[in-house]
Amino acid sequence: MTRFIATFAGVGLLRPAPGTWGSLAAVALGYLLHRLGGFPLLGFATLALFLVGFWAVRIETADDPAKDPGEFVVDEVVGQWIALFPLSAGLWAMGAPPALFPWPGWVGGFLMFRLFDIWKPWLVGRADRLHSPLGLMLDDVVAGLFAAVAVAVAAAISHGLMGM
Repeated sequence: MTRFIATFAGVGLLRPAPGTWGSLAAVALGYLLHRLGGFPLLGFATLALFLVGFWAVRIETADDPAKDPGEFVVDEVVGQWIALFPLSAGLWAMGAPPALFPWPGWVGGFLMFRLFDIWKPWLVGRADRLHSPLGLMLDDVVAGLFAAVAVAVAAAISHGLMGM
């Protein structure tokens, strides 16, 4: 069960680039969660998956807490959902129809998250260097927060300055 969770139902076993596959699955499922319950459901699911994911990763890495197997993508899913928060929260707050799919926001959230997850600047890298189950989860949480800020800034520029 813990391996199933850590690999996000086996998505992390896809090759090449399991983290990218995990992020793509997260965008698709994140959109479904947004459609079903708006931002509150996406936020709740993110918190729940973080807690369950941390539990699963802690058990799976008990023999070597410093390891970060590439197939463990539950952390990417959590981080990717965080990157989608500005889009989901904005649509929900505006009362937009749940089926609305402003693709630049979803694609931008995906691209920004992957950028920060791979690049690991500043706090993302510091969390990654914790070499622990918490660090395994936190580096993607921080990457998701950085991506969320980038998405919000891009949306503000696009909608505010450009009137799109």
